Amino acid sequence: MTDVRRERCHLSPAVHDRNAYTGVRRSRDDSGMTNTPAADGQEEAGPREPAPAPRPSTAPDDRPYLPWRGKATRTDKALAGTILGIMLLMLALWPARPFLIAQAPVALAFVTGSKAATGAVAAFASVGEYPLWLALVAGTVGMAKFDWLFWWTGRQWGQGIVNMFAQGDRAKAFAAKAHEFNPWILKGAVLLAVLPGVPTALVYALAGWTGMRLGTFLVFNVLGSMSMSAVVVAAGYTAGEAGVELITAIDSYALWISLGIIFVMAYLGAKRAGRATSPPPDPTEEATASDPKSD
Repeated sequence: MTDVRRERCHLSPAVHDRNAYTGVRRSRDDSGMTNTPAADGQEEAGPREPAPAPRPSTAPDDRPYLPWRGKATRTDKALAGTILGIMLLMLALWPARPFLIAQAPVALAFVTGSKAATGAVAAFASVGEYPLWLALVAGTVGMAKFDWLFWWTGRQWGQGIVNMFAQGDRAKAFAAKAHEFNPWILKGAVLLAVLPGVPTALVYALAGWTGMRLGTFLVFNVLGSMSMSAVVVAAGYTAGEAGVELITAIDSYALWISLGIIFVMAYLGAKRAGRATSPPPDPTEEATASDPKSD
């Protein structure tokens, strides 16, 4: 009897440990379900809540409509603000051009670089109103004074701004191979960028992106602007009194011309805004309208 008691006492701790790890299964009288303790490191079975949908990233790198990547620096903001201000100034001066081309053509040529204003100064120079050299200087300075800012955009933002300026397949192909070109090709492009049909902003940004020095850029930029101004001045000077009479006629109807420009600008802006806010067509309605069986 003594040996049996000792054996029971010796086995009782093992029995207690086994009961502690396996747990006790208890039955529920009302539902007939069982409740079993979960093992260590495992979650209890049950319905899980659906994972929340991933939120769209708002990181600065996910904004392709901006030429820079990451947080904008003071230089980025200053450069973008300056270019935006220049664009707004040129837009605001559009309705006033019919007045200024007759009353202050020199100022208009200096501020806007308008070829029409440059030609007007040359036409007035043919009748002794202004010296001829003033027309050439006003046209050259007016065309070239802000171009270095676009060179700076290429130097500051690189491919980001180049991709924004490249519109069309030809422009994009030209921009993609810009680093492979001979430097003189880009210099020639800067020289001819003032010609109609050439993407001026893209050419100037490519010059900055590919590493063209500012001094080199200014030399070819001024030469191109002076050449274009010389052509316009020659045409205006040749027109002479006939050109002056045309400018005077424009001045006589300047008010109506300005009002027409304002009306057209407002109409186009409202039309674009209407397209942007109009809801897309319902595909089910289109399918119903096109189905002959629906009649």
